[in-house]
Amino acid sequence: MSKQTFLKGTIILILAGFVTKILGFINRMVMARIMGSEGVGLYMMAVPTMLLILTLTQMGLPVAISKLVAEAEARGETSKIKQILVVSLTITISLGAIFTTAMILLSPYVASHLLTDARAYYSLIAVAPIVPIVAVSAVLRGYFQGRQNMKPTAYSQMLEQIVRITLVAVLSTAFLPLGIEYAAAGAMLSVIAGEFASLLYMLFLFKRKKSFKLRRKFFSYLGEGKQTSSQLLKIALPTTGSRLIGTVSLFFEPIIVAQSLAIAGVATVVATKQYGELAGFIIPLLTLPTFITFSLSTSLLPSISEAAAKNQQNLIHTRLEQAMRLSFVAGGLAMVVLLVYPEQIMNFMYHAPEASGFLKVMAPFCLFLYIQGPLQAALQALDLAKPAMYNSLVGAVVKTAAIFILATRPEFGIMGAALAIVVGFVLVTLLHLATIAKNAGFSIELRMILKLVVLIGGTIYLSTLFKTYVHVVSNALAELLLQLSLTAVLYLSLMLLLNLLKKSEIQHFPLFRKLQKR
Repeated sequence: MSKQTFLKGTIILILAGFVTKILGFINRMVMARIMGSEGVGLYMMAVPTMLLILTLTQMGLPVAISKLVAEAEARGETSKIKQILVVSLTITISLGAIFTTAMILLSPYVASHLLTDARAYYSLIAVAPIVPIVAVSAVLRGYFQGRQNMKPTAYSQMLEQIVRITLVAVLSTAFLPLGIEYAAAGAMLSVIAGEFASLLYMLFLFKRKKSFKLRRKFFSYLGEGKQTSSQLLKIALPTTGSRLIGTVSLFFEPIIVAQSLAIAGVATVVATKQYGELAGFIIPLLTLPTFITFSLSTSLLPSISEAAAKNQQNLIHTRLEQAMRLSFVAGGLAMVVLLVYPEQIMNFMYHAPEASGFLKVMAPFCLFLYIQGPLQAALQALDLAKPAMYNSLVGAVVKTAAIFILATRPEFGIMGAALAIVVGFVLVTLLHLATIAKNAGFSIELRMILKLVVLIGGTIYLSTLFKTYVHVVSNALAELLLQLSLTAVLYLSLMLLLNLLKKSEIQHFPLFRKLQKR
């Protein structure tokens, strides 16, 4: 089993996440051009329901598996690792069968009465088979991550997107003559195909790399797994609580938005289109850097769990500092780009420059979102999953209430929902920071914050000048790419000048190692 260091494992996930995000954006651009904002709205209305069912099925077990496998690996307990897998697979497969059935039976009611658009039924039904597929994949990912081997997670993510993007245009176009709702369902089928390909790849790697035979004495390990079940559930249930709060909030989001816009006098078709722009176009752009923060979180959890098991407090603080700094740096560039070039980006990607107002309002606050993932992972690794759950609950309640209060007012409309979403993730991140500071004695250095202010503020100012005065090409797309390139070079130069990315961290990038060899 190939085990990587914290930084090396993170770099592998970052590179894979970057490719995955780019493919994901291409996928959304294809959907936007085939189905338009309305079709994307129908697709996005089904996504929260899917995520809710997946959260209930997984029960937070991937996080628990990663933590317990990392601890068992540190102690050399191979039989314990096998028992963790046996118990986890049994739980997730059983729950997958139950919730898939429930999703199929409840889809007509959810679409017609809660989402207020009966056409969403077809997307809900189309995505139902994904539940058992993702359930098994999640267990295998947790196993590999617990052994600090991030390559299977990275490669499976890329494979999933490649299969999805290969099929999305074919399936949505094939179903489009039947109606926009069938095209959205076709796009959902491409999601299932991608997840299934990812599962097959994970199964292949697991069979080839495991150091034990899983099926041998399977039921014997299951029968003796009471203590393991308790250990898994002790971590998984609070983690599920946090994720469940988030996914329940996301599940109700399109429902509350649709109902609120109806109160504000917005027609159903218009509401679906507006929600499609917010959830299908804007949110993915704002969450672009989260492939980096997700990679940091994935590597951070087993790394901090192992350090905690060995009582290495200094290492815990070092890993937290690295994760926060890299999250801030990665998110800062995205924030600058989205603030300075919102109209051009929305026009090029989705032919929807009118939606750029969302970016102008939401982008300045997204740095809070980018550090939320690593903070959540750190809380879970330090056995603080329950406080993290309470923080998520407070944020979800406030966000949901704010959506209703703001979106029902005609002067705000859909922009009220955007403001409420911002309020929610800012509040949760601040609560996570307070919990970490109280229980682990960790806080973000003022010097680093000042450096970030100089980095982001300076880049915004000079990028605005680029946008105003750099017009050396007549093609709009070429001009935007040139301006973005200048902004990126400036940002990276300032980042290195301010020592926000250290040489020891740069050395982990494959390109840097190749240049050194030359």
